[in-house]
Amino acid sequence: MQSLQTKFIVFAFLILGQTILIAQEKHYFQTDFSIEEFETRRTRIFNEIGNNAIALIQSAPSVAGFKVFRQSNTFYYLCGLEEGHAYLLLNGKNRSTSLYLPHREEGREKSQGKILSAEDADLIMKLTGVNRVRPVEFLGNDLVGTGLIKGNTPTLYTPFSPAETGNDSRDEILHGHARAAADPWDSQTTREARFIKLINERFPEFEVKDLSPLLDSMRLIKSEKEIEIIRKATEIAGLAIMEAMRSTQPGVYEYQLDAAAKYVFYQHGSQGDGYPAIIGGGTNAFMGHYFRKTDVLNDGDLVLMDYAPDYHNYTSDVTRIWPVNGKFNKEQTALYEYILAYSDALFKYIKPGTTANEVMDKAAADMKQYLVGKTFIKPAHLKAVEKGITFRGHFQHPVGMAVHDVGQVRGNVKLQPGMVFTIDPMIWIPEERLYIRIEDVAVVTETGVENLSAFVPSLISDVEKTIKEKGLTEFRPAESLPLKKN
Repeated sequence: MQSLQTKFIVFAFLILGQTILIAQEKHYFQTDFSIEEFETRRTRIFNEIGNNAIALIQSAPSVAGFKVFRQSNTFYYLCGLEEGHAYLLLNGKNRSTSLYLPHREEGREKSQGKILSAEDADLIMKLTGVNRVRPVEFLGNDLVGTGLIKGNTPTLYTPFSPAETGNDSRDEILHGHARAAADPWDSQTTREARFIKLINERFPEFEVKDLSPLLDSMRLIKSEKEIEIIRKATEIAGLAIMEAMRSTQPGVYEYQLDAAAKYVFYQHGSQGDGYPAIIGGGTNAFMGHYFRKTDVLNDGDLVLMDYAPDYHNYTSDVTRIWPVNGKFNKEQTALYEYILAYSDALFKYIKPGTTANEVMDKAAADMKQYLVGKTFIKPAHLKAVEKGITFRGHFQHPVGMAVHDVGQVRGNVKLQPGMVFTIDPMIWIPEERLYIRIEDVAVVTETGVENLSAFVPSLISDVEKTIKEKGLTEFRPAESLPLKKN
């Protein structure tokens, strides 16, 4: 007969085993979006492609070494699965959805925990709402069975645009491909181009068309759940910038502010950053995408910080600029208050049915009135703010799964509830290599607009107060750091 102590140990192990199982179940599939939301997205594709077409989407490839896998935005958006070398097939003829995955790697699971594979078909169908799960080697055979509809030339839709993963944005990826194409010693092509080539070679019967425009239009309008996640990403971004403000003093390095922000990101459950931090002190801020972060912050300069996390596959885009010594001087105050006023003017006119051009025109008219009677210490400063009124880039880009998210909000596109984008008033003073801007995240509501980052200090009094506060991290100025002895 077992002793009471032995029975307790056995019971404890049973409870512990169940706890571990529950914990593992939380690791291998997302918990943010319902099956119904994914099915609504896939239904939109079925409705658009018709019954003589299929859609085929690649997941991101698995990663080598000790990198952490991050699913491509498109694949995650349509099914939530976060495994590599998977394929999603949407058959317009019978409106069914199939997932194709590699087989189980037992050794890898022992090392990393549960990894969804073709052997988990029933579980995957339960989690994702797809109709069928098959091993990846059956994809070619199923393309023949689902695509070659007798008497017609079937259409196969697949994204032509490069996939975004982690802190990628399509515009930056395309610039990278363009640079590679200009190198005669680099023959690489995009993964999407290679995929399309394989489809054309193996199944020439298909007419291959681009699915990206449809996906872009879908991702442009965020659901309530997406906005909730972007709101959280924005909250984390704001807290990180505020922590950086508290860590600022003359002699601190730009990269130390980056460290303060990253601490906040990971403290709140982010999986990294949505884009490399832009932290520029003094004239470094004049470079719009300055990522090096190697210089010391100097007394009398401003420092600009533009940063947001990768939180549950979504991000944000928040920017603030503040004085290194904690106090705006007279010149900085005049320029900074102009930027604040421009931001208020832009938010004032955002509502459903209007366009970015209309918002810009009305805000510019307000800013002309704002300048009446205003004085600036230097002629170059007045010239900069006057030029800022005619600049059309203050109304910027969508934000979502990528910081420069897909879709179009500028120009004459009518704003709709669910659109999320940045308001980014800015001015350049080339004579001094001075650049000033702030950036907030706007979401169009049914009745107007909400500034998701309004809580981040922007008024001069609030910024200066935050800089004086004690932060979670205190960095020693550069001159007080001990030198390494040889």
